[in-house]
Amino acid sequence: MKIIEIEPNSLAEEIGLAVGDKILKINEQIPRDLIELSFQMAEEDIEILVEHADGEKEIIAFEKDIDEELGAKFESAVDRVRRCKNHCVFCFVDMIAPNMRKTLSVKDDDYRLSFLYGNFITLTNLTAEDFKRIKNFHLSPLYVSVQAMNPKVRAKMLRNPQAAEIQTQLDNLEKCGVEYHTQVVLCPNLNDGDELNFTVEEILKRRPHAQSLAIVPVGITKHRRDKFPLTQFDKIGAEKVIAQVEKFQKKIRAECGKTFVYLGDEFYFLAGKKIPPADFYDDFPQIENGIGMTRNFIDEFNFEAENSLRITNCALRIDVVAGTSFAKVLKNLVAEKNPNVRILPVENNFFGKMVNVSGLLTGGDIINALKKNSRDRDAILIPATALRSGENIFLDDVTLDELQKNFSAPVKVISSGGEFFQAINNFGS
Repeated sequence: MKIIEIEPNSLAEEIGLAVGDKILKINEQIPRDLIELSFQMAEEDIEILVEHADGEKEIIAFEKDIDEELGAKFESAVDRVRRCKNHCVFCFVDMIAPNMRKTLSVKDDDYRLSFLYGNFITLTNLTAEDFKRIKNFHLSPLYVSVQAMNPKVRAKMLRNPQAAEIQTQLDNLEKCGVEYHTQVVLCPNLNDGDELNFTVEEILKRRPHAQSLAIVPVGITKHRRDKFPLTQFDKIGAEKVIAQVEKFQKKIRAECGKTFVYLGDEFYFLAGKKIPPADFYDDFPQIENGIGMTRNFIDEFNFEAENSLRITNCALRIDVVAGTSFAKVLKNLVAEKNPNVRILPVENNFFGKMVNVSGLLTGGDIINALKKNSRDRDAILIPATALRSGENIFLDDVTLDELQKNFSAPVKVISSGGEFFQAINNFGS
């Protein structure tokens, strides 16, 4: 496993590890992934075999506290990413534009990445050995893409006969003592209506192993080439889904005080309905999946507004970039509080205008929108969700630096409601 970063004053720095070093063995065991490395490094007496950047190998022996971490970041969390064997009718990877970078075309379905980073997996590629490893390392919670609990419908959606074994697959997880969060990508006339009722009821039976169920609407880009008929939800369709799911939500909250079944924010945008209050989302178990992210942003903004000790620079002319759906939320927050702040809804020409979330905005579309709506600006705010995690690069490979070169006003990346409030009130102070 190759080291790409050493934390200052860490154990890794103390024993002489450097960027570019590869850890080949720990106490004579080869770490296949971060999970094994963490377990192997849990010992107090450690002996590691290291291959330095120049190819020289060295054995480093040392003692450490039992809970002391190495303090190094690695090029990859796993030795080889487990690829997806399905061909889902709604797969977003199959809807990206031609000739985009190869990393965007990787369909991972790796239970290790599910445990480490919350990636959703389908369970269709797990072997008996995988379940044994999940149990031995107690890899919990995991995140499971259910889509439908009806075996025939699930196999049809994933276009994989093994997808029909969802009941057995979840049974095996539960035998391993694993808790899991579930997801349904809802597709009109496929897994909605009565099928959705059945799915919710079946997942509810699996509590407490099942921790939550997120229902998100299918998204379709203009680059979709699959001939399987697929449509998106409109306002009326979204209203029906909200009404259908609310019946479950009210019943569950009355029983146990938690909502358990959550709808993606996009359903509320489509239906023109208010986002539910924070307590409706409990502890936000699937916020990274777009479940309650808008409510969290709004509440962070309002909290900062109520508790800020200083509000300055209100005369600054600030342009705020957002997807067409979230732009409405930002306009409601700013309203007349700061007339110099302009919310700029950016249409997604790269993936298609039907794609309206901020997280799929590209650098090219943002640049074009800002140029088209040119004015004297003091600052430009960009949503962090539009950038690849951990990198200043958009989905179309335009970098943040390249975007900045097009404008004299400084560009700032915003990742929370609190940051948004501070940026429009105290930018540069």
